[in-house]
Amino acid sequence: MSPTTILLIVCAYFALLLFISFLTSRRQSDASNAAFFTGNRKSPWYIVAFGMIGTSISGVTFVSVPGMVTVTAFQYLQTCLGFIFGYALVAFILLPIYYRLRLITIYGYLHRRFGTYAYRSGATLFCISKITGAAARLFLAVSILHYAIFQPLGVPFPLSVALLIFAIWLYTFKSGIRTIVFTDALQTFFLLLALILILCSVLDALDWSPLQACQQIYDSTISTTLNFSPASPMFFPKQFFSGIFIVVVMTGLDQDMMQKNLSIATLKQSQKNMMTYGAAFLPVNLLFLSLGALLVFLAQAKGILLPDQPDHILPFFATQILPPVVTVCFFIGIAAAAFSSADSALTSLTTSVSLDLINIQNRPERLRRPLRMFIHVAITIVFFLLILAIHTLADKTSIIDTIYRLASYTYGPLLGLFAFGLYTKRRPRDTFIPVIALFSPAFCGLIDYICKVYFDYAFSYELLILNALITFSLLWSVSKK
Repeated sequence: MSPTTILLIVCAYFALLLFISFLTSRRQSDASNAAFFTGNRKSPWYIVAFGMIGTSISGVTFVSVPGMVTVTAFQYLQTCLGFIFGYALVAFILLPIYYRLRLITIYGYLHRRFGTYAYRSGATLFCISKITGAAARLFLAVSILHYAIFQPLGVPFPLSVALLIFAIWLYTFKSGIRTIVFTDALQTFFLLLALILILCSVLDALDWSPLQACQQIYDSTISTTLNFSPASPMFFPKQFFSGIFIVVVMTGLDQDMMQKNLSIATLKQSQKNMMTYGAAFLPVNLLFLSLGALLVFLAQAKGILLPDQPDHILPFFATQILPPVVTVCFFIGIAAAAFSSADSALTSLTTSVSLDLINIQNRPERLRRPLRMFIHVAITIVFFLLILAIHTLADKTSIIDTIYRLASYTYGPLLGLFAFGLYTKRRPRDTFIPVIALFSPAFCGLIDYICKVYFDYAFSYELLILNALITFSLLWSVSKK
């Protein structure tokens, strides 16, 4: 399939997103900040739940999870099992607090519980975590679109990145979360449709029925799910409990994910959204892993040499081995996943910087909207620069693994702060909190290095829990009743 044809398909998809943006904003004559930040708290919970699947999946899951089977079989499901319990904790512990306090940004809780320094520290940690993680997710999708579409047309990589980021900015700058709720639902639909159509195509190439495919996967070693080797990074307790806390921090303590929830009118509806979305996460990831297994079987049956890098396996089959219809589905899925995760990240970062760091609600009314739009543009530019930096430093590690390890360092202090606020009645000295937020990840990294070099112990995502415990302990040491 020619690059021009693929480009036209992606452009048609973007035009649909732009049309939805127009529909959701046309009744907003002033493009108000309230609509941008909270959607006027009128988002339907079932639309939010469906759309959040696409936001969490992103281009990274779409590409990385099928490739993971060549390295860790189905052991990623151990983490996904923990996710389910994590979503329950978010729904019934954190959401009631956020709704009771009527928060727009969730880091307002830290302001009320500890003070200004904690509030600013929490918001800053989120901004660093979200912008680096979102840039890493978007980089993978942009790279695929660049090498398939723009590079054959003679477009340099920086210009490809600029065009795609500008497209995302164009349909989010006016209405923010009001638009995101509906565009994410649309993009989830296209992403899941693409996944199902690709699975059907691979089954057809193997000449297997779905039941035969399930039996083949079950009978092979590739379906190994549980790992009880304590020395392994995939040891079940580590992966399971890490999955719980990954959800707590990357959903419950993440302004991006919570902003959609807080745009729902009532707590009960928001909890329905969270549990519905959480229940869907395990079967969706099981489908992605099954796709990876079927691609391995197809490679063995056809004598095809798999790419060295796991993240390249699905793009390789979709663009070079399978029929053209799979290529179309793949690029629609990549575009949907990339736009779905990046647009909400851009909106939530604009919200957090505007309210938590710049404090625009205390600025003169005439300056609030222009200032918010300026911040939106500035964050878009930072996205662009970060993707170029990641492109320069990219290596052969799995992007999804890199994102989770990065979250262990950046979200760990946030988990420690919220846990201390929720489960103790002590008040730490507010001025010490920024120092603790910096020291904890650095000390955690030192422990990780020492254990790896001297004790042959490889930390995995449980670094997040260690980081939170260090933060919690230090807060206790500088606190009083």
